[in-house]
Amino acid sequence: MRPDHHNALKLVILGRDGTLNRYREDHVKAPEELEPLPGALEAVARLNQAGWHTVLATNQPGIGRGLLDMASLNAIHLRLAKLLTERGGRLDAAFFCPHTPEEGCNCRKPLPGLIEQIGERFGVQLSEVHMVGASMRDIQTARAAGCVPHLLRGDRLGALSLVQIMDMVAQVPGTIVHEDLAAFAEYVVQLDRNARNDIRDEALGAESHPRTA
Repeated sequence: MRPDHHNALKLVILGRDGTLNRYREDHVKAPEELEPLPGALEAVARLNQAGWHTVLATNQPGIGRGLLDMASLNAIHLRLAKLLTERGGRLDAAFFCPHTPEEGCNCRKPLPGLIEQIGERFGVQLSEVHMVGASMRDIQTARAAGCVPHLLRGDRLGALSLVQIMDMVAQVPGTIVHEDLAAFAEYVVQLDRNARNDIRDEALGAESHPRTA
């Protein structure tokens, strides 16, 4: 189904580690450990300038394991917001799961609970939402929630071969692969532009061929 481009809120859900900033095995535990990926913040600004709302969805089991507290997470996201503002971008919200896998919650990716919360908050049909991340978990989450799944090859998956990437994609049909967040942003902006042009052309065609009684 094609969304109503005149009225529908355009929403992209972003993973964090490996998508916006470099992935760390030991978790990002403090603001100074957040290292933006080249071009990633500019890609968010590109989406914003094209009318897209951007929301963060991230697992943060470090909270459940005592590696960082809520004040530290807030400080990390405040730094991210500041860096984005400097580049003309923004995040509309940051949703996170603080639980460890052992807690068995519904909001930890790849389960869809966190994404469903975002859908409810913003009043969107998740089938019209693009979700982009840098792991198998991210695209599995998108699929479970009914979003359009996108996978980034850079950073976190940089060591994988094309064959390995395609094996991942085969497990989540419909996944679209991009080199990095900048390539994803360009794809989404162009896709939206094409859809708007199609709607305009249909409207012009209807005007040139009015119905007769």
